[in-house]
Amino acid sequence: MAALTTGEHAVDGLLGFLPNSPIIAFTILLLVTLIIPPIFERLRLPGLVGLLAAGVILGPSILGLLNPAGEIETLLSDVGKIYLMFVAGLEIDLKDFKRTRNRSLGFGFATFAVPLTAGLLLSRAFGFDWVAAVLIGSLLASHTLLAYPIVMRLGITKEPSVSATVGATIFTDIGALLVLAMCVAAQAGEFSARTVVSQLVMLGLFATAVLVGIDWAGKQYFKRNGDREGNQFLFVLAAVFVAAVGSQLINVDKIVGAFLAGLAVNDVVGHGPVKEKVEFVGGVLFIPFFFVCMGLLLNLQVFMESITTNLAFTLALTGTLILSKFLAALVTKPFFGYRWEQILTMWSLSMPQVAATLAAALVGFQQNIISELEFNAVIVMMLVTSVVGPLLTARFAGRLVAPKLSRSEPDSLWFDYGSAPESRKDSTITGPFTVVVPIYNPVTQRYLIEMAALLATHEGGYVIPVTIARAHVHMDDPNLVTGLEQCRQLLQKAEALSQEFKAQAYSVLRIDDDVSEGITRTAREQNASLILLGWSRQGFRAKLFGTLVDEVFWSSHCPVAVARLLTEPIDIHRILVPMKTITPQAVRTVRFAQMFADTHSASVTLLHVGDRHTPANQVKALETALTKVMASGPQISWTMLTLEHDNPAEIILETALNYDLIVLRSMRRRTAGGLAVSDVTHQVIDEAPCSLVLFGEPHT
Repeated sequence: MAALTTGEHAVDGLLGFLPNSPIIAFTILLLVTLIIPPIFERLRLPGLVGLLAAGVILGPSILGLLNPAGEIETLLSDVGKIYLMFVAGLEIDLKDFKRTRNRSLGFGFATFAVPLTAGLLLSRAFGFDWVAAVLIGSLLASHTLLAYPIVMRLGITKEPSVSATVGATIFTDIGALLVLAMCVAAQAGEFSARTVVSQLVMLGLFATAVLVGIDWAGKQYFKRNGDREGNQFLFVLAAVFVAAVGSQLINVDKIVGAFLAGLAVNDVVGHGPVKEKVEFVGGVLFIPFFFVCMGLLLNLQVFMESITTNLAFTLALTGTLILSKFLAALVTKPFFGYRWEQILTMWSLSMPQVAATLAAALVGFQQNIISELEFNAVIVMMLVTSVVGPLLTARFAGRLVAPKLSRSEPDSLWFDYGSAPESRKDSTITGPFTVVVPIYNPVTQRYLIEMAALLATHEGGYVIPVTIARAHVHMDDPNLVTGLEQCRQLLQKAEALSQEFKAQAYSVLRIDDDVSEGITRTAREQNASLILLGWSRQGFRAKLFGTLVDEVFWSSHCPVAVARLLTEPIDIHRILVPMKTITPQAVRTVRFAQMFADTHSASVTLLHVGDRHTPANQVKALETALTKVMASGPQISWTMLTLEHDNPAEIILETALNYDLIVLRSMRRRTAGGLAVSDVTHQVIDEAPCSLVLFGEPHT
């Protein structure tokens, strides 16, 4: 007790030196968000667990550095809660939902109704009143696609059971939010048949207004104010908070409006870089702040009580969720003929409870529908499912990967083995093989031109060096004149280098407002087969505002290779290509490595790092499929290396010590909860001991 008192005095003394300003709380939140998640991810725990733990430590229960009722904490908690539900809606593609409507509605109804009923019965058995019991049931009914990045990495997002689970999210989240609205009304004594009908009518009109209105307003705004990313970004933010305020006007919690805004924004901005930036801002700022502020609400004494004296209800709640989600997936098996692997994948994907569950639980706690004890039990359930769900998904979803190549084709970078959209199966890229090389860094220019020349000569094509001069209002502006002269000098050097490597070169000098758009427009005009870029410096600002590489990846019509070359390409003889699974995009990455290796008799090693739970027959099937891939491309010297390890990045980096070049596939990832996750590709890029090429598909 004396030690505790001494600690409290020490904290009070520390606080005495700090000014009484909201900026202190904001600074503490920033530092926690920066430091804590990476530590927990290294311990193989979700970063959000660390944020919750930090909130408990910094809150009134221990240090008291942050106050859950403080001005800045309350504001950021509300903003984070809104953003969390917005991201949950943003990740649901309405076009995919329409494509799998029947399966999505079928599984959505099952995975909503079964857990809702189970949770209601469980709560009544523990003596809860009807309002609290219904709310707790609704908390089990929704789900968060926390493990979606895993199925993205495996390339099975279009698999029927996965598509049905993703589509079901729109049903479960809207249903859970409707039940929440009814519970809040009942708790306030305003629940009646007339009130319910009136509320549903207003909610229907409001949802229509948001879904249709944001779509129309966005298109009109972009039409009149251009399609610059800054305008789009501000429009998205405004749409989210206007919808959140609008939902409060009809006596519905603001998270309902935020979720609907996420659905609507999908159609306005599509899957472009603006969408990723919106998610990035939420993922690094607002959503982590929300989880820390959630931790502030956790009373350590009550939390310990929930896992000691109230352990029965806490375990029963978590067990009921896991079992009911499994039964919901099992119910759909006879109707849609799913295999056991599909059922288990649907179960594990729908198990995590984060976004809608936490947001609704917080509302229920604030409205006194559930007590602090039950709120803590929900937190425990969230922690368990957010860890167990993705682990099970990684195990079961891998069994759905069926490596199939429908036919053999020549070594084309844009051929996608029969899986392309109809609009691209005939390939819009015709004519000679052309490599567009943006020239903007004299240091990397020589190696880039050499690699482009090797590829172009191998394919009987040519190189197109391109420089972009920034446009000015007046075409006789001295800065523009100087820029044009510098561009001409770079192009002259590029042409000389191309001739040195015996490749034809046709230079392009372009004046454009945007460098990335100038590059991709030139590539489209020249019907380019490949864009070859030099590496650019990364950092926080690059992630927030984007880089030239990001923009080219998003808008290019053809594949893009970003190269960080530490030696001359002609001296690269050993090439390592990490392979997770067989997808058209992964095959094209292998094909690029084959083509480059064939230009100067280099060798390629395909490296597959699997976990110890992968069945032997699945590994064998992957090796057989990869053998077929290599046989259908240029005939080069190649080997295959299959290893088992829990840390793929570590093994890739260790293996790369014996190679001259790593070829990685560029794969964009986002998390369902909005929090950043570790990425093998990112780690390899940061620590690669040799040259590296990041090969990416055009954004479709």
